[in-house]
Amino acid sequence: MTKTNLLNFAQPQLDESTIAAVVEVLRSNWIASGPKVQAFEKALSDSFGGRPTRVLTSATGAMEVALELCGIGAGDEVITSAQSFFSTMNMIVKVGAKPVFVDCDLVTRNIDLAQVEAAITPRTKAIMPTHFPGALVDMDALFALAKKHGLRVIEDAALVQGSRWKGRAVGSFGDIATFSFHPNKNMTTIEGGAIVVNDEAEAKQVEVLRFHGIVRLPDETRDVVVAGGKFNMSDVSAVIGVHQLQQLPQFLAERSVLAARYFESFPQIPGVVLPPQGVPDQSWNMFCVLMPFEQLGLTRQQFRAALREQGIATGVSYEACHLTSIGRGLGYRDGQFPHAERISRETVSLPLHASMTEEDVDRVCAAVLNACQ
Repeated sequence: MTKTNLLNFAQPQLDESTIAAVVEVLRSNWIASGPKVQAFEKALSDSFGGRPTRVLTSATGAMEVALELCGIGAGDEVITSAQSFFSTMNMIVKVGAKPVFVDCDLVTRNIDLAQVEAAITPRTKAIMPTHFPGALVDMDALFALAKKHGLRVIEDAALVQGSRWKGRAVGSFGDIATFSFHPNKNMTTIEGGAIVVNDEAEAKQVEVLRFHGIVRLPDETRDVVVAGGKFNMSDVSAVIGVHQLQQLPQFLAERSVLAARYFESFPQIPGVVLPPQGVPDQSWNMFCVLMPFEQLGLTRQQFRAALREQGIATGVSYEACHLTSIGRGLGYRDGQFPHAERISRETVSLPLHASMTEEDVDRVCAAVLNACQ
């Protein structure tokens, strides 16, 4: 199967006006952080109800800065889900804290808040949930729990830009939220991320942490007040973000149509677990299914290879964090979080992006059925 006739499982949509805007930035000779970054941050802030927003080179960088902003470091604990991309675990470890894993719901994949409360200790400083497409973490319960125990909340919203909780956009309320603009997300800046914070004082701290810890002095010299990193976004990426954000409602509408088609067309295979269906105001970044491979007499590798032979690319989202080498090194073991572990064994991410058609979805569903026969 050649690349030209392979249906990718993720794909950005970049129109000619966006490409022309990039060319304009390149010709301006101001390609590092500048006016386009400021314009993008303003547009994002407006989309989050005016909350201060700063952009960075990745959502992973945004997570690291968020943890540092909360003063989290050696000896601290951060509770997070065993079912997430590795960046949540990695950044907790990188700042010197300990990731305390809990299990997730099997269908929504969202963090189990009952297990979160049971895992809180005097060393717990924050809860770091990952939202999954189709249904958010129960935000009311999450923030009530955090308030009860005096904890910060850092939302990993990489997969759900555009989702709403009771009419309010993710990022427009709460504590801290981080977003991703990787090419496989709802919108892209090629690489990039954002952090939404509570006030301008926190936003100023983010600016210091994302650029070497530098502050400007009255005499126009510089001082370094903290050992910051370098996560500043370029104007080239930011101008893409400006155009993508304008198109985001269209992207989300198209993704929603495709997700609905998956629910209509997916073959009736006993033991399959589909994503949550029917929750209003949810964005669809991925369409992940759990396939009962043992029951089907297939391995996941065989299943994915069979789909690829039919021109369908797939992904795996996600492996269980606690069973990585880092997780095992922290003392975690098989059997602790059965839902996360089942997801890690059986999950397959099917193609879903705004350049697809409903006929493409039908083609994927037919390929799934063929692979299982």
